[in-house]
Amino acid sequence: MVIIRGATTIQEDTKSCISYAVKRLLDAVFNENHLQKEEIDGFLFSLTSDIHSYHPAKAARESGYDFAPLFAAVEPNIDGGLPLCIRLMLFTNRTDKKNVKHIYQEGAKALRKDISEIYNIALDGPAGSGKSTVAKALARDYNILYLDTGAMYRACGLKALRLGINPKDGIGVEKMLPDLNVTVEYRDGTQHTILDGEDVSSAIRENAVSMAASDISTHQAVRIKMVELQREIAKSMSCVLDGRDIGTAVLPDARYKFYVTADSKVRAIRRFNELSARGQQVDFEQLHAEIVARDKQDSEREFSPLMQADDAIVIDTSNMQIDEVVQAVKAAIQAKI
Repeated sequence: MVIIRGATTIQEDTKSCISYAVKRLLDAVFNENHLQKEEIDGFLFSLTSDIHSYHPAKAARESGYDFAPLFAAVEPNIDGGLPLCIRLMLFTNRTDKKNVKHIYQEGAKALRKDISEIYNIALDGPAGSGKSTVAKALARDYNILYLDTGAMYRACGLKALRLGINPKDGIGVEKMLPDLNVTVEYRDGTQHTILDGEDVSSAIRENAVSMAASDISTHQAVRIKMVELQREIAKSMSCVLDGRDIGTAVLPDARYKFYVTADSKVRAIRRFNELSARGQQVDFEQLHAEIVARDKQDSEREFSPLMQADDAIVIDTSNMQIDEVVQAVKAAIQAKI
């Protein structure tokens, strides 16, 4: 069973206002979720105690939604609660929870700004802190887009390596940019990074490409090109972005900002285990040294360095499991809604 939630408010306690609001809410829930009558098991409405003129269940039935059981209940008085509010729980026999769209209208949008408005979650932090894994989990739980910004820079680094260009060579890299074609495709909820028509989602995860991405991202021309694309995507839909300067440079006005970090040795262990699982042989001490060097380079670069935004919440993941980090981030988001 999948439950679809909704809520709306009315301007005044009259039959006409209630009937209009209920029909509008139900129409939006059905249209946005492409629902069919046979998928519905029941409707449950709740209404605040200041609504007396008409019964939402009757309004739903008179609007044509009479093909499943309808029930409504009055909520208890809650200090500071939203007045003149009608809530809906729609019970369906669907099994796919991933593409559910909950609908909040009128004043009820204030109850769930995370799903009723376009918003962005910015996760910054050093390599290996777990921010990418957390970002993907948040995108899945909130049913919004995960934009892997690091993958875009990795694609640039891979392009330079393939052309024999030193990623540290600013002049050489800038000459490469006019012919650089990096796009993002989404298939089954997963981002695929396309470089010059080739899916390089796996190739960009090699360790050599990681270092190249760090080097190439220091060039202002590269960052300007990538930031323009990232901002356009973030402007059009709710999404989670992770990187080094999301909250400070890419999306400084993002509603939710986090700085995810961890001890360098902890991050080296995580990276070592990740590479080992892929069958790559690496020296731990060398890997740790590379992470420390990358931290230094990312933090000291002249253009858009790695840094914590003033309004970002710091989360140290050194002694936390991923699910604990995700819950901490979600709790902080909920506190701001």
